[in-house]
Amino acid sequence: MSSNDHKFVQCNEKDEETLLFFKKGINHSSHGKISTWLTEKYCCAWEGVHCDNITGRVTELDLHDQNLTATQHNITHTSNLFYLDLSYNPYYTSLHMDNLDWLSPLSSLKYLNLSGIDLHKEINWLHVVATLPSLLELQLGECNLNNIIIGPSIEYLNLSSLVTLDLSGNNFTSQLPNWFFNLTKDLTYLDLRVNNIHGEIPPSLQNLQNLRYLDLAYNQLQGSIPYGIGGLPKLSPNAIEVDLSNNSFSGSIPHSWKNLKNLQIINLWSNRLSGEGLVHLSDWAQLEILNFGENEFSGTIPIKMSQNLAVVILRSNKFEGNIPLSLFNLSYLSQLDLAHNKLSGSIPNCVYNLTQMITISTNQYKTLAKIELFIKGQEYSVDYFNPNRTIIDLSANNLSGEVPLELFQLVQLQMLNLSHNNFIGTIPKMIGGMKSMESLDLSNNKFYGEIPQSLSFLTFLGYLNLSYNNFDGKIPIGPQLQTFNASSYIGNPKLCGSPLNNCTTEEDNDKSRGHEDGDSIRESLYLGMGVGFATGFWGICGSMFLIRKWRHAFYQFVDGVGDKLYVTLMVSMHVQDPEM
Repeated sequence: MSSNDHKFVQCNEKDEETLLFFKKGINHSSHGKISTWLTEKYCCAWEGVHCDNITGRVTELDLHDQNLTATQHNITHTSNLFYLDLSYNPYYTSLHMDNLDWLSPLSSLKYLNLSGIDLHKEINWLHVVATLPSLLELQLGECNLNNIIIGPSIEYLNLSSLVTLDLSGNNFTSQLPNWFFNLTKDLTYLDLRVNNIHGEIPPSLQNLQNLRYLDLAYNQLQGSIPYGIGGLPKLSPNAIEVDLSNNSFSGSIPHSWKNLKNLQIINLWSNRLSGEGLVHLSDWAQLEILNFGENEFSGTIPIKMSQNLAVVILRSNKFEGNIPLSLFNLSYLSQLDLAHNKLSGSIPNCVYNLTQMITISTNQYKTLAKIELFIKGQEYSVDYFNPNRTIIDLSANNLSGEVPLELFQLVQLQMLNLSHNNFIGTIPKMIGGMKSMESLDLSNNKFYGEIPQSLSFLTFLGYLNLSYNNFDGKIPIGPQLQTFNASSYIGNPKLCGSPLNNCTTEEDNDKSRGHEDGDSIRESLYLGMGVGFATGFWGICGSMFLIRKWRHAFYQFVDGVGDKLYVTLMVSMHVQDPEM
């Protein structure tokens, strides 16, 4: 029903009085939904309020994110209410409730979201929830709840109708009791992430026969992964996500996990798991996000894998062998992180088939899967996957050879890290076409040649590391390249220019050496000519002066030459002038 339709529904008088009483006991923003209450004739037209079109009874109350604080009155008398959302009002003003007893009369309630409300004084919350026979979805995330175990009678509570349970971000400091998974067998969604739950997962988890979404991330769980997860009949064919990241699980992945045929997201980041972790990768044909980073998995990366993969994170494991060509043929892949393994070989030319990194995605799909990204040398956690966030990180492996030109044609790539390998070759000029590049790390390789001027065209570049290679020449001048400090370029002995020390070019050095060599040669030549002339002159003249016979012979020779010159001159003149 549209909001305009509700304007013509006459609100139940008792429900309207209850809402106005609730308003008096709560502080609210002057621009929020509650500020519209009383501005219309009927309460069914108030913002955040929805009514049954026939009875006029209030059925839905949505006041999430409305800056509500200090509630003093409840909404007990809106007995037909089946949807209530008071979640995520500002944490710093702390909308708090001392207890939840006021919920008990709301027997029609199906959806309850109190996430972000301070409930640290409420110790019987689970008992109260058990009094709501129609409740399908319960969200109490980040409520400062202290404990799951509330007395010995808790195991007899009945929450059989519950389908969704979100208790994430609380302060549970206990183990998961075995009875916890007996509260309801119809649960499809269970979120217990970001708590302090420790110990092992109890075997009773396999009682959740309809479970499709399981998130136990960011706890202190340990031991092996229960075999029963892969044996859950509904989880096996229908599972969407399994997230056990940031715990202390050890051992290998159970063989039963091959039954998770329709798994879309699997996150085992940061545990102590070992063995050949990817043996079931070919069984997960619908997989979109694979995060096995920060474990001790070994073996090779299989050739066969889901064509739907958009994220592959295998960093900080012990995988070895070549990177399979099939991994570079995934057209949806936008985030590839294989850093800190023992992979060898080279990057194949088919890397150009990563079309998600060439064109801007029109796919607006986002998932709430938490993903760990390493950008600009730092780790970041994001709460959802964005297909337009493009990353390739192959750092700290044993890869070698020249980087194919096709890699530099991935014009939508935002982060490229090839550091700490054995790559060779030059940086091609076409790198200037990678206009989306924000972080580039080619350090600790064997690249050589000059840094192309086109690198300065990357105006979004916020992190650059070309250190410890064999680059030479002068660092190009551009709006970006001089903004990085010297650490981005050190370890290249023949590289110079800002921000490194100013340098004289090789050509100037050659010219300088040439002038010096020329001057030296001319000085030697002149000196040699002088010495030779003096030696020849004094050798002849000195001999004639000292030896009389030589002296008389020289004089006779000179007189003879003079007589011949005179006769020749006179004959020539007579020929030219006969009258002479």
